[in-house]
Amino acid sequence: MSETNEIILEMKNISKSFGKNQVLKGINLKLKKGTVMGLMGENGAGKSTMMKILFGIYSRDDGEVLLDGFDANFSGPKNALEHGVAMVHQELNQCLERSVIDNLYLGRYPIKFGIIDEKQMKNDAKLLFKKLGMDVDVDAKMGTMSVAKRQMVEIAKAVSYNSKVIVLDEPTSSLTEREVKKLFSIVKELRAEGVSFVYISHKMDEVFEICDEVSVLRDGQMIMTKSIKDTNMNELISAMVGRSLEQRFPPLDNVPGETILEVKDLCTKFEPLLKNITFSVKKGEIFGLYGLVGAGRSELLECLFGLRTIAGGEIIYNNKHIMFKDSADAIKSGFAFVTEERKYNGLFLKKDLIFNTCIANLNNYSDFGCLNNKKMRSATKEEINIMHTKCMGPDDMITSLSGGNQQKVIIGRWLEINPDVFLLDEPTRGIDVGAKFEIYQLIINMAKQGKTCIVVSSEMPEILGITNRIAVMSNHRLAGIVNTKETNQEELLRLSAKYI
Repeated sequence: MSETNEIILEMKNISKSFGKNQVLKGINLKLKKGTVMGLMGENGAGKSTMMKILFGIYSRDDGEVLLDGFDANFSGPKNALEHGVAMVHQELNQCLERSVIDNLYLGRYPIKFGIIDEKQMKNDAKLLFKKLGMDVDVDAKMGTMSVAKRQMVEIAKAVSYNSKVIVLDEPTSSLTEREVKKLFSIVKELRAEGVSFVYISHKMDEVFEICDEVSVLRDGQMIMTKSIKDTNMNELISAMVGRSLEQRFPPLDNVPGETILEVKDLCTKFEPLLKNITFSVKKGEIFGLYGLVGAGRSELLECLFGLRTIAGGEIIYNNKHIMFKDSADAIKSGFAFVTEERKYNGLFLKKDLIFNTCIANLNNYSDFGCLNNKKMRSATKEEINIMHTKCMGPDDMITSLSGGNQQKVIIGRWLEINPDVFLLDEPTRGIDVGAKFEIYQLIINMAKQGKTCIVVSSEMPEILGITNRIAVMSNHRLAGIVNTKETNQEELLRLSAKYI
């Protein structure tokens, strides 16, 4: 951490409203040079709005932003980047059909003799990744890379602008323990060089590990700012949710029954290839899938939901061999799937909450072949109440909600079809501690009702806190299955590295 107390960024009395909804109410924030400021708060507290004002995406209603003591009223992201302020968004906005190099230099291609200097781009990109200790193929198409690798590319892009301030919005939501350590080493190196960070996260352990100070937003107001040494987890949770949270996980009191789903020697036809996956899941069980990002966890769920071609093996559900030809077939059979990337393949971004809630179950809202808007609105209101989704109402556009509240809408959509098997890929990614507890309780309650839940999570405490058993994936194979009560973090890490 830098020894200087020089303020690099100051946000003074920032206010912002959307219609009648005041999202920020006189926010003040000071960021010192060469430090990492943790920014925490529940979904909808105003964190992303605050950073979008800094980055020139939103205009502020009141207040001022000072960078190096000068007014920083950026006209947009490009203007912010040119002045040394970069932001790595939780929801990645990348050109997936273009290469890593194209994504790094989009909008600022180096020109030589009137044409793009591809040789310089490639050399500079390789030097950048070498400096950051990242193993990235600069010619690879972005769409072929894992979410984790794409996120690291976005961080490298922010660094390439020689930024004074870098905002990291949930940067570890798709990273493994090893990748998180790599990210933290990069942050520490840049911090030592005088770069400042705003680190938005819901992961308490990470905030205490990497941050120098922490600020907490609640309902659009700054509740507290403290040195990380002068606070603790209970105080942060209390500041975030306005009440103390006695425990991180609800009691796991579901009782698994008979075996309902069997997977035998499952293999896939196309890359990445799953190899001889065999396991069984019981009715009313919460079955965890753990492993490094890229180990094959998401691909396994896609096989179960009819989204990926199976080359060999069999799936037995309710004593019947099944082979779903597509997701519609899976839904008819009582399967539901919450995908990892809600923006990419979970949401209809140009639609409202009603559409996003009801789209998977339209037959339930039709009368004589016509959709009944009253039924759809009523169902959406019910799911808003069940999920405690922060919004103005069913007519809100889904893009007006925070990431965590968007996730609640997706889960509410699947609850509407009353599934028997719930496949959840990183269900609490980017969700605050209070909302996480609600989703954990929801999963446990579903299991108590006899629903079978298969949960992928990269968070070690989470996978150990809400599951009955855990299957560990390693390099597209099943490395082992353990009883949650009888295992620990060390065993899970050992199994996740078994075939590497």
